[in-house]
Amino acid sequence: MANTYTQIHIQAVFSVQDRSCLIKKSWKDELYQYITGIIQNYGHKILAINGMPDHIHVFFGMRPTQSLSDLMQHVKGSSSKWINEKRFMQVQFSWQEGYGAFSYSKSHVDPVIEYIKRQEIHHHKKTFIEEYLEFLERFQVPHDERYIFKPVEYDMNDV
Repeated sequence: MANTYTQIHIQAVFSVQDRSCLIKKSWKDELYQYITGIIQNYGHKILAINGMPDHIHVFFGMRPTQSLSDLMQHVKGSSSKWINEKRFMQVQFSWQEGYGAFSYSKSHVDPVIEYIKRQEIHHHKKTFIEEYLEFLERFQVPHDERYIFKPVEYDMNDV
């Protein structure tokens, strides 16, 4: 076969370090545009991006020219560096280690796009952790809840 034909739709979900609410309305659209640019520069097609102050959902059509882990490393590494260079906040920004990635068939593309667009409404009823655990259960991803998120560590001098 001379050509490669694929149809891979991925929803990636990742959170701010310690699930802190650091993504502000004043610069979130700029962040989403930056992440969109990273994904498009690697030849993938962005379908939807949105989130909350503590996490982001990115839905894209993935080309088989790159591994998912490589793309996510670039997205998270480049965007955290960009946030820090822009000095959007006084503290050092970083994403939590790891991410969730879930694949969808063509028939689910429109509902997933709508789900991502409605994040603010959705999170009036459900926390990010509840949402994330629901994804893992729905997609039957084996997991141990003790290791899903890095525990929030506090400096006892700050308490």
